[in-house]
Amino acid sequence: MRAWQLTVAPDPESELPLFLRIARAIADDIRRGRLRPGDALPGSRTLARELDVNRNTVLASYDELRAEGWVTVRGRGTRVAGEPPGRAPRLLAPRSLRSLDSARAGFDVAPALPADAPPHYAPGALMLARGTPDVRLLPTAQLARAYRRALLHHGGSLLAYGDPRGHPRLRAALATMLSAARGIAAEPDGILVTRGSQMALDLAARALLVPGDVVAVEALGHPHVRNTLHLAGAHLLPLPVDDGGLSVDALAQAAARERIRAVVVTPHHQFPTTTVMPAARRLQLLELARRHRIAVIEDDYDHEFHYDGPPVLPLASSDRSGVVLYIGTLSKILAPGLRVGFAVGPAALLERMTSVRVAADIQGDLAVECAVAALFESGELGRHVRRMRRAYRSRRDAFVSALQHQLGTALDFEVPSGGMALWARAAADVNLDGWAEQAQALGVIFRSGRLYDLADRPSPFARLGFTFHDERELAEAARRMAAALALHRRGAGAIARTRAAVPA
Repeated sequence: MRAWQLTVAPDPESELPLFLRIARAIADDIRRGRLRPGDALPGSRTLARELDVNRNTVLASYDELRAEGWVTVRGRGTRVAGEPPGRAPRLLAPRSLRSLDSARAGFDVAPALPADAPPHYAPGALMLARGTPDVRLLPTAQLARAYRRALLHHGGSLLAYGDPRGHPRLRAALATMLSAARGIAAEPDGILVTRGSQMALDLAARALLVPGDVVAVEALGHPHVRNTLHLAGAHLLPLPVDDGGLSVDALAQAAARERIRAVVVTPHHQFPTTTVMPAARRLQLLELARRHRIAVIEDDYDHEFHYDGPPVLPLASSDRSGVVLYIGTLSKILAPGLRVGFAVGPAALLERMTSVRVAADIQGDLAVECAVAALFESGELGRHVRRMRRAYRSRRDAFVSALQHQLGTALDFEVPSGGMALWARAAADVNLDGWAEQAQALGVIFRSGRLYDLADRPSPFARLGFTFHDERELAEAARRMAAALALHRRGAGAIARTRAAVPA
């Protein structure tokens, strides 16, 4: 059953008879892909009523289309032919305007930004290329009940325009959580709810920056961060990352040379290396930012998942100078598809970000925000976080064990104290990109660290996510990686032997 009535628009300026104008309009729609092979056309009576013409006129149009090969009659219905004619029919030849390729822009467009899109892979493939949550663990029944209750009890307000900063219940719940679990003294009015942390970063960049502003970033970082800052016109200054995260000494040297507007940092678990910034370096960063009036954008993308040692509080919890904009997300503890993130920072900046948000998006999904707030209030979200933390720690340990058993010295890594992935270095005789290509053929997906390098340099490192799959799946992923490595090494050895046999 067709959900929407097809609109057919004959050319009113044409001198052709009406039945041919109707036929031409339908043929043009088929030619440009609006109607596809097998699509049903409206019944002749229905289309006649829609166009306010005699039914016989429509029947004559359909007869012409059938004679030209554009449609077929099946039973009592008329459908687009499986293979529409390749030639241009005599009376239905396209006008020059409609003969254009509708997929080609008639104006200049800048090329698409490079994106960290999930690679296409066959069903059953194991995805290690990203540290993403396992949505199978989501308490969907509880979320569905909370969403239903929200609509039943508050549908009138949730489905209308509301506060662009986010639903008040969710902002209050976030303020309580941030104070109790992260040491941030946030008030509900000092929180902006966004569609994921990526939107929070985008709003911050557009609120803070003018084209040409210098923004310091970690030389190894997320491609989405780079794209967002580029779109805001920033000039990116990559700073080295070591086993303590971003080098604050390098930032200090850069700040002495030029005006730095902002620095984007992931101190909790540096992305992608997972290293934790030490307390002394955090204080050094805050003092440097205060002295040079640098905005610190802290991306705390996976705060809940710290498994070993005492909790590590955010930079924002120690900020006494108003230099930190703290960005967080619920995507990692719930699901990416829910698109719930938030920002906490100086009031003037949040006000500016809110005004930018209104210009672009007006507001978020208040019904989802209200439902998530209910999960906070009932304690279900806290229980879910504890379950996920236990599950992910178990998966980390199982994956470490499987990699060590299957790959031995082919991969070298430190077991991370938290996070959702391992940062592993391949042995010197392994071409990581070649290994990854061979592994994809065997159904396990990972990529080299080159993806995260601002300078796009070849990298011997790989980021291997362990949260998306359970222990059994991770063991199978390690087995496939080992099989792929054996094939890769065998192929590399054959190439080397061939080259050695060729006379110089």
